[in-house]
Amino acid sequence: MSTLICRVRKFLQSEDGPTAVEYAVMLALIVVVCLTTIQSLGTNANATFTTVSSALTSAS
Repeated sequence: MSTLICRVRKFLQSEDGPTAVEYAVMLALIVVVCLTTIQSLGTNANATFTTVSSALTSAS
């Protein structure tokens, strides 16, 4: 039982847990920014292709 208490005490004193949480939060924020950027680029590309398609159809 004392080894369990010692391990729990070591874990609570170490900085590994909070550091891992900070990295996970930063990774989540980076993923959100990347997804938002990709969605925005996709929307802009779709609008551009639609405009070009309309111009080519009306020119024919």
